[in-house]
This record gives sequence, structure tokens and C-alpha cells, in this order.
Amino acid sequence: MTPQLAVTEEAPSEDTGPSRDEIFTALSNRRRRNVIIYLKEHGDDARVRDIAEQLAAWENEVDPVEVTYKQRKRVYTALHQSHLPKLAKSGFIAYEPDRGIVSLTEESRRLEVYLEVVSENEILWSEYYVGLAVVCGLLGGAAWIGTVPFASVSGYAYAVLFAALFAVSGVVHRTVTRRNRVG
Repeated sequence: MTPQLAVTEEAPSEDTGPSRDEIFTALSNRRRRNVIIYLKEHGDDARVRDIAEQLAAWENEVDPVEVTYKQRKRVYTALHQSHLPKLAKSGFIAYEPDRGIVSLTEESRRLEVYLEVVSENEILWSEYYVGLAVVCGLLGGAAWIGTVPFASVSGYAYAVLFAALFAVSGVVHRTVTRRNRVG
């Protein structure tokens, strides 16, 4: 199954390096995003052949051992002729076409600001927090207008409950984000 990525709108904190347009251009193609994912998961000095095999497996939704020569060759050619040179020109990878070796550069860390890994059955954290705020608001509103049983709980209890909910959510968010971090 191909990993899903959500692009955020935050800008990098430094003014040096690739522009926002270069970053978005690099991330605009699924194969280029998947190259970054592969390199973060498998480390530096990856062979183009291995990258092509994994990308072909993701694209065809098969295990890497089931990838045909034709599928791998199609991805390999596109990587070699287009995607890897574009990523290298932007400074996100070091690409040695003669040796067929690819590795991430320090500049690739700037891409992480724009990527949030989200599997198909997950929601974005921003949506989760909006939902949590709505639920807390509805509970507080129900208590405020005197709806039973919500009116019997003190405002301090609601404050502690809401603070605990957001604190637990923050801890879970941090844990899940660390687990889902590409590489």
C-alpha cells in the first residue's frame, strides 16, 4: 500500500536553500515523494534499482518480489531520466548516475515541514483537534443551559476534564507523529 502524504502550508524557518516553489515542485509528483520516503526508511546510499523496485511495488500494489521486469524498468527509466535529476538539482538528494547511488542531503530535512504522514484510515490532527474542541464546546454549552446531567457537574470539573483531554491528545499526537515520521 502506498503511503499517503498531506502537504501543509507552513514555510521553512530559514531563508536559505530551495524556495517554496522548488519544494512544492519536488513534492508535486508521487514518485518523487516516494523516493524521499524510501530513502528516509532505508537510509543513505540506496541503489536506484532497489528504489525502482519498491516504487513499482507500491504503484502496482504488489510485494517487491512480485514486481515484473517491465514494471521495474518503467519506474527505473522515469527515475533515472527525470525524477532523480530534479531532486538532485533542488539539492534534496545526492545522485550519482554513473554508480546508480542515491542518498538524502541535509537539505531534504526541509521537506519534513511540508509533509505529514497520514494512513488511509486516519484523519488529520487538525481535524481531530477541531472535533475535540466542538465536543468540549457542546458539553460546556449543555452544562451552561442546564441540561441534565451536564448541569450537575461543576465548571472546575469541566475545566480539568477538558485540560486532561487536550493533554492526553497532545501526548498521543506526539507519539503517533514520531511513529509516522518518514524514516
